[in-house]
Amino acid sequence: MHTLVAPRTTLIGGGAVAQIADLLARLGLSRPLIVTDPVMVSTGLLERLLAPLRAAELGYSIFSDTIPEPEDHIVAAGVAILRAGTYDCLLAFGGGSPIDTAKAMTILALGGSHIREWKAPRAADHAALPVIAVPTTAGTGSEATRATVITDTATQEKMLIMGLGAVPLAAIVDFELTYSVPPRTTADTGIDSLTHALEAYVSRRANPYSDAMALSAMALIGPNLRTAYREPRNAQAREALMIGAHHAGLAFTNASVALVHGMSRPIGAHFHVAHGLSNAMLLPAITSFSLESALPRYAAASRIIGFAPAQADDDAAGAALTAGLAALNRDLNVPTPAAYGIPHAAWEARLQQMADQATASGSPANNPRIPEKAEIVALYRAVYDGGNQPGPT
Repeated sequence: MHTLVAPRTTLIGGGAVAQIADLLARLGLSRPLIVTDPVMVSTGLLERLLAPLRAAELGYSIFSDTIPEPEDHIVAAGVAILRAGTYDCLLAFGGGSPIDTAKAMTILALGGSHIREWKAPRAADHAALPVIAVPTTAGTGSEATRATVITDTATQEKMLIMGLGAVPLAAIVDFELTYSVPPRTTADTGIDSLTHALEAYVSRRANPYSDAMALSAMALIGPNLRTAYREPRNAQAREALMIGAHHAGLAFTNASVALVHGMSRPIGAHFHVAHGLSNAMLLPAITSFSLESALPRYAAASRIIGFAPAQADDDAAGAALTAGLAALNRDLNVPTPAAYGIPHAAWEARLQQMADQATASGSPANNPRIPEKAEIVALYRAVYDGGNQPGPT
């Protein structure tokens, strides 16, 4: 038996954000608290959302203090604003960070003194108010998922919070909002969504629905990521990435992520590396580590991404996948942790803690090859200054 999770309704297409007031009306909502970040405000992109709200004479307030890789104190500040008003929904506008922040806000607003009280494996199945998500990057797929990730600043742990309370009521997936995304962010969010799809497809919790979404996502992202990176205003590539990221979100929220994400979150928490970038640092080595434990699936992924021809046998397609992921990192200028500037001594000092945090998240247990702690440590060491090299086998 499989339980499928998705927003109640999703508007998809260029210019769809202009329909926000109509969407709210259909849902019976009229008093949103907008959750966004300073960049959305300063660049004027937020105006794409605000103009139709003003035209419909809808009142709103704005909480724009969210930060990349959201932290517990930002969630607490948002909850204070939420509780002080008379809002009937949260309207999250931005990348994965504002959307994740809004999700955590509405879960915590229902009860609890700190968001860590809702950390997995506790099920966060209820929320104070619905979230309507409008992503402006083609990456996290958070507009479609039952997950949010928040850093506990006391422990430097990226906490995974999961449950039906984190599923947005509705989403607007408008690729035109991604035209101004810079190349670095395009690359990082694109590899993030590719990782979502690949990990969902090889996950021990994969199912026919997640498989369909994962395969669709990989078919859309694979041929278009380099193009969007080089040509930011290429509408065809941007649309493919946006829909691919959405399908990847549906894939992993109905299956799971696995070892890459389990190991990625601690890197972000301890060294403030953007989530998609830390995924990219890890993806080739962890795919190599896991390859033989799910070779037919990895081979199918390689073919549909475009790394291997359709007629390639599984061994050749698997080898092409690890080589293709390494080449993608090179083409998108993904640095190793060392090249990123993380001191070797600091990296080594945190390896044991990062391995413990990765395991505690539960994600590695979904991997085709479930690692021992020592293997996780070895993988962290392998990617430090050779992130495109295969991990231990």
